[in-house]
Amino acid sequence: MTPAAFRKLALSHHETEERQHMNHPDFRVAGKIFATLGYPDKTRGMVKLSPEDQHYFSKDYPDIFIPVKGAWGRRGATSVQLKAAKKEVLAKAIAAAWRNVAPRRLVQPKNST
Repeated sequence: MTPAAFRKLALSHHETEERQHMNHPDFRVAGKIFATLGYPDKTRGMVKLSPEDQHYFSKDYPDIFIPVKGAWGRRGATSVQLKAAKKEVLAKAIAAAWRNVAPRRLVQPKNST
């Protein structure tokens, strides 16, 4: 996984925008960050998972997903080792992170009646 591919996955979600936070790119929906790139270095990204999702992703893919230390990590911030990440797995994690912060109107399907 490259930073460019991570960026493309993040930006593929509805109403996502890229901004800067503390000198590295972040990805937001409705102003809320769900993923970042390049922190603490260029080899990593971060996805903001639910604690439950974080548990399963880091258990099933320990070479890719590592909980961030401290309070941020306990709230679901999860470091992503880009070189180890496969597109299919990272796409699921980014989608979960997006759903965690996206407004309900974007996450819930509209009735087609």
